Amino acid sequence: MPDRSLHAPLLAPSAPPPQWQRDRLRLALAGREFLLRRDQDMEALWESLGAEGFGEDERMPYWAEIWPASLLLAAWLWKRRDEVAGRRCLDIGCGMGLSALAGAACGGRVAAVDFEEAAIVHAARNARENGLRLDLAVMDWRRPCFAPGSFDLAWGSDILYETRFYDALVPLFRRMLAPGGRIWLSQPWRQVSEPVWAALAGDGFRVARLHEESVAFSTYRSTVTIYEIGLT
Repeated sequence: MPDRSLHAPLLAPSAPPPQWQRDRLRLALAGREFLLRRDQDMEALWESLGAEGFGEDERMPYWAEIWPASLLLAAWLWKRRDEVAGRRCLDIGCGMGLSALAGAACGGRVAAVDFEEAAIVHAARNARENGLRLDLAVMDWRRPCFAPGSFDLAWGSDILYETRFYDALVPLFRRMLAPGGRIWLSQPWRQVSEPVWAALAGDGFRVARLHEESVAFSTYRSTVTIYEIGLT
């Protein structure tokens, strides 16, 4: 028989897609309403990007948008809130902080990191706006700022959109997780990401596909899958 739990929707399929209203976004998600703010949209930030933004470490302002993968990840954290509550949690590539805030709303002790300082500034403001506590840090995945084994859970949404990120993330996963720790990755379908799951298994991780759903935000829609990664 088919596994209905894999496709049973976590988000209301008939609800209209969320929309920014003058750089404010209200989301009924993870058991509560969140209010997110941003100073500029992604297109405006992109136009202001200087030549240094296109170097080896491209500084594209993807953090200034909410993506379908982050909506599904926030809903997933609420579904698994009993596993999040009281745990030491790491949000990898937190952007404006939606999934980190969802984890905190579930009772997790959440540290959230991003490569972009502007993202961390916005995440801090959004945490204050929503009355939730996050520990926030600007962090390069290649140079972790936490002690090994610091986290019981880690998660990230749409963080494998370029193959070059794999080489940075695998050592980070090994370093950050406490024994028995797990990682939840919310990933939209992209051909470039398809080899990742077999590569992780080949590198000694357990990989399980837990949930899949079509998710809409604003004018775009993606099929998003939740994977669980653990050390063997």
